[in-house]
Amino acid sequence: MTDLHWMTATQLVASYRTKDLSPVEVAEYLLGRIEALDARINAICLVDADTTLAQARASEERWLQGEPQGLLDGVPVAIKDLVVSKGWPTMRGSKTVDPNQACEHDAPCVARLREHGAVFIGKTTTPEFGWKGTNDNPLTGVTRNPWNLDKTPGGSSGGAGAALAAGYCPLAIGTDAGGSIRIPASFCGVFGLKPTFGRVAAWPASPFTNLAHVGPMARTVADGALFLNVISEPDARDWYQQPFPQVDFSWDLARGVRGAKIAFSPRLGWVKRVDAEVEETVAQAVKRFAELGAQVSEVDPPLGDPTSFFKTLFFSGAGFLLADYPEEKLALIDPNLRAMVEESRSITRKDFQQATAERAAYGAGMKAFMADYDFLVTPMIAVPPFDTPHVTPFDPNGKFWAEWTPFTYPFNLTTQPAASVPCGFTKDGLPIGIQIVGRMGDDARVLQASHALEKVLALAERHPSDI
Repeated sequence: MTDLHWMTATQLVASYRTKDLSPVEVAEYLLGRIEALDARINAICLVDADTTLAQARASEERWLQGEPQGLLDGVPVAIKDLVVSKGWPTMRGSKTVDPNQACEHDAPCVARLREHGAVFIGKTTTPEFGWKGTNDNPLTGVTRNPWNLDKTPGGSSGGAGAALAAGYCPLAIGTDAGGSIRIPASFCGVFGLKPTFGRVAAWPASPFTNLAHVGPMARTVADGALFLNVISEPDARDWYQQPFPQVDFSWDLARGVRGAKIAFSPRLGWVKRVDAEVEETVAQAVKRFAELGAQVSEVDPPLGDPTSFFKTLFFSGAGFLLADYPEEKLALIDPNLRAMVEESRSITRKDFQQATAERAAYGAGMKAFMADYDFLVTPMIAVPPFDTPHVTPFDPNGKFWAEWTPFTYPFNLTTQPAASVPCGFTKDGLPIGIQIVGRMGDDARVLQASHALEKVLALAERHPSDI
């Protein structure tokens, strides 16, 4: 039982099928683990044991009758506190949100999980309205990295990443408008996929529009693929969701990368600062792709730095969400988020349209570049996990997270699938991730490449030991 908290979703389903474990047994154990550990980590902002155990009992009855409801029946899943779920408030890490709100609807991904029998273990913390790449907020405080409690787990799906790394659950929902799945996946040593935009339905619509993706976070790629099978099922409420054919992302996961063409870009041609340990660890991991039979070329996309127009679009989203708040509400929000809102007031319609046009050109250029490659591989984050609650490790007074995440937001702009895979550790034992980017719509191949690297590096069984 001591290793139950590290069991994968795939292993749990198999154990339910053979009746070696029951969903109630697992849910009770994990709720106990959260109770024992989370005062120090602060990854979970809502626990509702009655609901969790009721779902687990219903699942147990289905398994006893030999009639599981879906692919994840009885599997514990954590829900990010930006994602609405029926019966639970969605506070978005903000004192400005009414805790007595109506909680009558599930977001599409939550609805699909409910249909597949998943057990909701709780809601995970996020920076206020998901605005930054670290994970503290005025409502619930600071979330800490299970690998080192002085460090940030990354954000904005930092509670999700920390929950996975701490062994609270095998699956967690993440969202990503500038890196918010991939940053905490890298910092917490777990797997995260930002799917192709429109692969997973989202509702209500994000204020960051089509920069924002919903995706799976897990401790293994196989679990991520299984998870994506469920949450990528269609939902008519999302006007943006693309009519992709329903595929089994778990099928042929072991296909590998033999013969694949990989562009390795250590700095995308413009990134100035990358930590030396990160750079060396990623470079060594890339060599494994060649050993697996891929054709690896070191080459940069010829597109330049997109930070300025990403910032215009991202700040516009924050302004759209919050700029009309009255002063008494603005006084309650994260001061750095408020500064972003104030800066957004100077963005004109022409600025926004110019940024949109630059994004279109950037996306077209990346699409043309990817015509020659199956994958683009980069470092995931330019730095290892740093002290919390700083917004940036470069400047104690820094306010914008993008300076240390230059490899994330370009692929929100282009809408491509991009995964973070653990690829090593610093000398201090902190996780380092590598990013695997695919062509638009080619999520299955990104999962296959991620799985191949995961298997050869054999890091999925390594977990924090001091929590």
